[in-house]
Amino acid sequence: MTLANGMELTAPGRRSFRFDAGTLCLELLVTGGEGELARWERLHTPGDLAAWIPHSRAGLGDLVQVSAGDLAATLRLRAALQRLAATAASGSRAFSAADLATLNEAAAAPPPAPVIGPALERSWASPVTGAQFLSAVARDAVEVFGGPALDRIRMCGGERCALLFLDTSRPGARRWCSMERCGNRHKLRTRRDRHPAG
Repeated sequence: MTLANGMELTAPGRRSFRFDAGTLCLELLVTGGEGELARWERLHTPGDLAAWIPHSRAGLGDLVQVSAGDLAATLRLRAALQRLAATAASGSRAFSAADLATLNEAAAAPPPAPVIGPALERSWASPVTGAQFLSAVARDAVEVFGGPALDRIRMCGGERCALLFLDTSRPGARRWCSMERCGNRHKLRTRRDRHPAG
């Protein structure tokens, strides 16, 4: 579900919470991943990706036609973005040349083409392909990783939380994926540590 500032996520067996990744390229990472992130995998079929895209900040609605090749390319790009973002969040700039090449390859495809209708409404030339969606994601990543926002990529400070986000707060002091989730858990732990049950 798309919210005004972010998405509604649900951890397995837990309550849902609002998460704002801050940018499209990091938003894609909430769909799953490799290793420990495999338990969160949401993109098993091209239809899964087509169903997720309208919930992203891409603004493409349900116009995107996704093929099996598009899904495979999405999983490759997502894995590269995961590694790039984790590296950036650690403070390192030792990015993999292969991951940067994957990003550049996706960004080189034509992005969705904007159109304007008779009532002056803005939309997209239809159909939008999965490759065009990936180009939009990759171009967003080029802006983030190739500019000052790079220093604002963070990993949630919560225990056992691997969510990555772009800190868009004015002071640049965001620590948690969500105050509803990891922020509140931290507050409760701190309170318990200060006032242990006697």
